[in-house]
Amino acid sequence: MAFRKKGAKNPPVLSHEFVLQNHADLVACVGMFFVLGLLFEGTAEASIVFLTLQHGVPAPPDARAPPRLLYHYGARDLATVFFYTLVAVIVHATLQEYVLDPVTRRLQLPKAKQSRFNEAGQFGAFYLVSCAWGTWVLAAEGCLEEPARLWRAPPGRTMTFHVKFFYVAQLAYWFHAVPELYFQRTRKQALPQQLVYIGLHLFHIAGAYLLYLNHLGLLLLTMHYCVELLTHLCDLFSLGDGRHQKELSLWAVVFILGRLGTLVVSVLTVCFHLAGGQARHPDAAGGNVNVLAAEIAVLSSSCTIQAYITWNLLSVQLQRWMGDDAALQAPVVKKKRTKGRSSRKGTENGEAASNRGDSPHKRKEKSA
Repeated sequence: MAFRKKGAKNPPVLSHEFVLQNHADLVACVGMFFVLGLLFEGTAEASIVFLTLQHGVPAPPDARAPPRLLYHYGARDLATVFFYTLVAVIVHATLQEYVLDPVTRRLQLPKAKQSRFNEAGQFGAFYLVSCAWGTWVLAAEGCLEEPARLWRAPPGRTMTFHVKFFYVAQLAYWFHAVPELYFQRTRKQALPQQLVYIGLHLFHIAGAYLLYLNHLGLLLLTMHYCVELLTHLCDLFSLGDGRHQKELSLWAVVFILGRLGTLVVSVLTVCFHLAGGQARHPDAAGGNVNVLAAEIAVLSSSCTIQAYITWNLLSVQLQRWMGDDAALQAPVVKKKRTKGRSSRKGTENGEAASNRGDSPHKRKEKSA
């Protein structure tokens, strides 16, 4: 299977250009290596570590519910995250090749806007899936019906299958974003900003996963992704149709309100509910994170990422607005030049124009 269209000249094998053009095929081969390992008895046990969730324990018996497995984290989760990172690279390339590239060619976007369109399309698709998935997991866990689950420590330092798989998929996606900077030929000037953005997501997702703040992190991620989804959808519409740029600039207000909402949820949950539980069951070793150190770490990290993303929004949006204003002035000069050319063309062909305005009798006299 080929995800990238090959050019007229095939680059040398294992060269820089060869890896960039065929990185999805190479990654798919590595992923198939783990899948094919399931077919053989000697390698099946090792392959299962990469493909399925690990560190499962039987749930306490309940007469009203069928038997199930609960999960905690461990070292073997790194193998699972690695495999799904490969899957994320393949999905990224498939979406780029069969969805975004055809749309870009149809819109005939200039090269300066193609990278912005591809970035908005990739992130928009991820945020859309994550918002729907996170909302479904919150409903399945009963957090929407019983908000007290957001700050309640999980029993026995465990989590359900849906929660763990959500966090594994999130970690895999943001880990895959690091090599994608190389595959997508990201400019060196944009690398530090992109790496900080990816690193902040990895830090906070891993922190919620390791501290067993699963439900709180799930809610904050879903709120964060909803605001980011709106941001990239507005960016897609503004790039696809420039007439709506002024109307779509109102999304910045929604963006800031979403950040404030996320911050309010963090403060209320951490300061009030975790602080209230600290006096009752201060057992961090048993999985209860209602301790002062956890409160300060969670609250400070949440405030940091909200402040950074808001500042990043303001700086990037100001640069884009300045670039758009400069681009809008170019067609005005071009129209003035075309008018001058048409007027000069009319003076040069003045004789032909006057001949067309003459009567048929005068034309005969001139021809004679």
